[in-house]
Amino acid sequence: MSDHVLIERPQSAPGVQVIRLNRPEKKNAITRAMYQTLTAAMRSADVDPAVRATLLLGSEGCFSAGNDMTDFLAVAMGGTMGREVVDFLHALAAHNKPIVSGVDGLAIGIGTTIHLHCDMTIASPRSLFKTPFVDLALVPEAASSLIAPRLMGHQRAFALLVAGEGFTAEEARAAGLIWKVTDAVETEALEIATRLAAKPPEALRAARDLMRGDREEVAGRIDDEAHQFSVRLRSAEARAAFEAFMARK
Repeated sequence: MSDHVLIERPQSAPGVQVIRLNRPEKKNAITRAMYQTLTAAMRSADVDPAVRATLLLGSEGCFSAGNDMTDFLAVAMGGTMGREVVDFLHALAAHNKPIVSGVDGLAIGIGTTIHLHCDMTIASPRSLFKTPFVDLALVPEAASSLIAPRLMGHQRAFALLVAGEGFTAEEARAAGLIWKVTDAVETEALEIATRLAAKPPEALRAARDLMRGDREEVAGRIDDEAHQFSVRLRSAEARAAFEAFMARK
């Protein structure tokens, strides 16, 4: 599964580790194996002084369609949840290097909430941010129930996380979910990450830590959401929702 997550350190961008979701035939839906690779990449960058910034990318037309639905359906039908998703979310939230992300096209579920943990996100005009958690009889994840209301206010956060309303790139920018809308997503995202990687690393880390505040609260909410998510995932409501989703495919 390693080819579904590509990890690169471009010579043209010293100090930047690029992590790219690379499963375009499935709209970059993230499997349990992919989560393991993502977690390992985030954690290795944490302890590697050569990495000074992390850049998260998808593929053309799609950042990610979210969690792989077949994995969810397997749990709903009595399978084991596993720790892969939660481990990744903790690694993402605890990452000690600046995180830049670039979005082109679909960003669904965790494909949206992942950007709440990024420091600068840019997106193309055709991007769509949507979290159909409740439509699948689930609850928000990635500490989004904590971070999103603080970032964009209750009404916008409720529309995104509970009502399942889609946000265009401009709506996401107005809500504070992303920083900039541009046609040159990958070029500009790499330039931003490169500029951050060139800054004094200790000062950058201190400034970032001050802005992010108490990470224990975020870690606690990730676990609280994960518990509720696991309970809901095994519910009759969720099983029916997943079966209906798979039948439409």
